[in-house]
Amino acid sequence: MTTTGSIRRGYHHGDLRQAVLAAALDVIATDGPGALSLRDLARRAGVSHAAPAHHFKDRTGLLTAIAAQGYELLAAALTDAPDLRERGVRYVRFAVAHPAHFQVMFQPELYRDRADDPELLAAKELAAAELRAGVVTLPAARSSDSPGSPGSPDPRDTGVAAWSMAHGFATLLLTHNLDAPLDGRDPGEVFRALAGLLGSGQLADIERE
Repeated sequence: MTTTGSIRRGYHHGDLRQAVLAAALDVIATDGPGALSLRDLARRAGVSHAAPAHHFKDRTGLLTAIAAQGYELLAAALTDAPDLRERGVRYVRFAVAHPAHFQVMFQPELYRDRADDPELLAAKELAAAELRAGVVTLPAARSSDSPGSPGSPDPRDTGVAAWSMAHGFATLLLTHNLDAPLDGRDPGEVFRALAGLLGSGQLADIERE
């Protein structure tokens, strides 16, 4: 947790931008994006209310920077994952490690349109490429005959399904809806087991019984 004192020390070392970002993430993690105020962050940093605006222009600019940073961190977390399931596990672990980023990234109404911010656009494309890379490892996606053949899933649909599962699990986790079902177990390991259960078709077998 970033403290006011550490923010001031960061500012005196010329790192006001990172200090404001860190303070903003603390606020979001505790009270949500709606509680964010550049004036309050300036007060925490012990600088004039105009100082944060010098780096981010306005509240939307700050949230845009947070979203871009979040997508960069997500891309890094997914890099070199061996398969789609492991990418899902890392997605969940990313959400646990960076809950404030996660809150902002998937609420595009909070930040500038990505076409207006090259940094955000590049970060989102990087993360999307890492997510797509997991689908490419699937046998159906690797086969040139599979796409469009009868009974063969579209790789795009497979990607959406996998993303929906990981994102839904992470969202339920961060909103404490899984506290009782997890009962203290490691979220990443629980997700890995669930993904394996779904992938093996065991749930369908159970439904037929």
